[in-house]
Amino acid sequence: MILLTPRLRLRPWREADRDAFAALAADPEVMRDLGGPLDRARSDAKLDRYRAAFDRHGFCRWAVESLSEEVLGYAGIMPLEPDHPLGPGVEIGWRLMRRAWGQGYATEAAAAALQDGFGRLGFGEILACTAPDNLRSQAVMGRLGLRRDPSRDFTATYDGTPWHGLVWAARPPAGL
Repeated sequence: MILLTPRLRLRPWREADRDAFAALAADPEVMRDLGGPLDRARSDAKLDRYRAAFDRHGFCRWAVESLSEEVLGYAGIMPLEPDHPLGPGVEIGWRLMRRAWGQGYATEAAAAALQDGFGRLGFGEILACTAPDNLRSQAVMGRLGLRRDPSRDFTATYDGTPWHGLVWAARPPAGL
């Protein structure tokens, strides 16, 4: 299963991608809104979750690579954890290497993942969450046509640290 855009390929993660994923997760600026960088063990565990999600559900946070096969980061849909404050559902997310910022890749990749989620997977709603100070992700959400839903904002504790999530929602376009 591969999703193609004019400039990108979204695909399941491979074992050979671990170093690229670890480099992404170790960058303090990339990981600033999620409590900071991950060590290799936590990075590997996160990648294992993404791979397991694909094996179980047929979707995940896909590896995003250029058409020349350079891993740029990830984008895609994941099921919300059973104990998530928003309850059952799915959430779209993305994270790119700093060298890939500012080129429209996040919007392009997330649009492909949304299309797959509404089309092939048939979801009626896909949520997105971000920190109040993550203006870059909020801009992507706006470009994707997601709508803010302040009534669903939440605070959760991750690794002992409170995190406030702003919630955005997407619904299938007419005709899907």
